This record gives sequence, structure tokens and C-alpha cells, in this order.
Amino acid sequence: MARLTAARKYRRAFATFAATFLIVTAMSAPMARAQDEDLVEPANIEELTALSGAVNIDGSSTVYPPTQAAAEEFAAYAPEVQVTVGISGTGGGFERFCRGETDISNASRPIDPDEAALCAENGIEFIEVPVAFDGLSVLVNPGNDWAECLTVEELNTAWSPESEGTVTNWNQLREDFPDAPLNLYGAGTDSGTFDYFTLAINGEEAASRGDYQASEDDNILVQGVSGDINALGYFGYAYYVENQDQLKLVAVDNGDGCVLPSAETINDGTYQPLSRPLFIYVAAPAAERPEVDAFVDFYLSKSFTPLIDTPEVGYIELPDETYVAVAQRFNDRVTGTLFPDGAEVGASLDRYLAEGGAAATPAA
Repeated sequence: MARLTAARKYRRAFATFAATFLIVTAMSAPMARAQDEDLVEPANIEELTALSGAVNIDGSSTVYPPTQAAAEEFAAYAPEVQVTVGISGTGGGFERFCRGETDISNASRPIDPDEAALCAENGIEFIEVPVAFDGLSVLVNPGNDWAECLTVEELNTAWSPESEGTVTNWNQLREDFPDAPLNLYGAGTDSGTFDYFTLAINGEEAASRGDYQASEDDNILVQGVSGDINALGYFGYAYYVENQDQLKLVAVDNGDGCVLPSAETINDGTYQPLSRPLFIYVAAPAAERPEVDAFVDFYLSKSFTPLIDTPEVGYIELPDETYVAVAQRFNDRVTGTLFPDGAEVGASLDRYLAEGGAAATPAA
């Protein structure tokens, strides 16, 4: 089915384009709507058609697919609103956002205390908006016929700071693995994926060996793993979904047996410790502009959310009650974060359901 074309083409075509920052403008021409019985037409179509202006978004490449897809779908109703989506990484996105350079920041982890303090220092209040679930995925080349499942301990052996320069062979992870180079591909240090993976696997954010092929762009990692039979990498689930013919998914054993990431295991929390929520952060002043307000409302509505778990986007839709609660918080302009200490392994979004629109922890 032809739809969500830019989000899909991005994951395929950009793998050959080695840039650290790309802006893709949402197409103004309406695309073919998904044949999904859960999709509903916006109730305010006339208002959307009359809108104009621009929405400037940057941040996580992991959150790029759903946000770009939302931009494309929104453009079908609001063709005079230009939505641009950049991919400078979660950390790079927050740097720009907290300087007041963007309206919305895509983030594959919650804002951390230092970033929240920078926003506060610059007078940038923000609204925290979870938009989807992801299962950070462990990947190898399809020619790899030995790695079907890795334990958290084995992943730690591969990626811990102490392994730099010393753990360089597959048989150092497990004795019956072959005598073959261990070539690692993972997120760059400006990526929220890097922060979350190191916290979940190594026990501390940013604690990682440095001798690996790093990129904030998941497409470059796809290209690396797909072209290297000795590769071991990690990146967002959507990039596996889109590139299944080029990659092999590895199950993770967190102590309760081997579990592959899937819509079911990510949604029910059995894929641990690598399941995580994804976010957008909206600058409070920007939210008062009609085009930004309308875009975020659309993103969280049944006019778009059923597309999140389609193959074209590749992530996991949140429960309806979570979208309702989060939309209410956005419309009430509740600022601050419900993750005052930053990323949490195995985090639940139930906190957004508690006490409805109760105030979040302040931005600093």
C-alpha cells in the first residue's frame, strides 16, 4: 500500500547519504490515506485548511519516522503549514531546543537534568509528550549463523568500557562462537539511543567502549551491519522492520529466557531491558501558535496514531487512554517532566494517567 512515502524512503535511501543533519520538508500534496478502520478524519478540517506558518522540529533519528509520518499526514489537511524535521540526535536536538532554535524536539529518552537546567536558564518551558513505544533492537548480519540470542551479560561484555581494545572476537562473548572479529556498530554519543542502551546494558548512561562504528543516524548503522558478516549492532526497532531483508534480529535474555522484540513483546513489557517510550518535547511559547498546537493535537489523535504500528512507521502505538491523558496535558499546557532523574530502564507511562493534568516536575 502506498503511503507514508518520505518516512519510508528516508530509512532506505538515507543509508547511503552520510550526513549528520538532514531537514526533510513535509510534502504539501495529500498522500494516499491508510485503509485503517481506526483512522478518523479530523473534526476541524476547515480550520486546518486555513492554517499557515511553519513548525521547526529537530532531534532523534529514532523518533524521525513517526514524526515525519505525522508531518506528511498533517500536510494532507494543512498544506500551507511547512513542517521540517531534522535529525541531529536527541542530545543535539535538545541543545538547539533549549537555545530556543526549534519548536519541537524529538527524543528517544526523557530530557535529562542538565538539559532541563539549560532550558530553564534560557527561559524555555516545555511540555513533555510521549508518542510511541520502541524496542531497542540487537542486530547482526543475515550471514551470521551463530548468534540467535545474547544475554544481557554477554551484551555488557561486548559494550562495557572495560572491553575496549580487549574484547575483539566473537568467541570472547561465548566459547562456542567462531573465531571471528567482533565488529561493533552503535549509536553516537549525541543519541538518546546511546544513553538508554548504555544505561540498560552497562548500568550507567554514557558508559561505553569507544572503539566502535558510531553514528547518530540509524540508517548508517543499518548500512554497516548489513554489509559486515561479523557485525553486532543496536538501533531502533523501526529500522529493523523496514530493513528485515538486510538484517537479522537477535533475541535478548534478561534472565527469563530469550525474547525477540515485536509489537507484542514491546507493548506488554516482556522485551526487557530494551523497551522504552519515545517522546516529543514542545516549547510552551511555540504551543500557543495555531500551527504548532494543531500539529501536536493531530499527532496525538486517531487521525494519525493508528499509523504508528504500521510497517511504514514501525513503532508501537500507545494505549488509547495514554494518548487521551497526554493530549489533555498538552492542551492544559502542563510544563516540565515526569522523569526528573532522566531515563529509567523499564519505565512505565502510567504516571501520565495519574491525577490527569497534575503538574509535572518543573523544568529545572
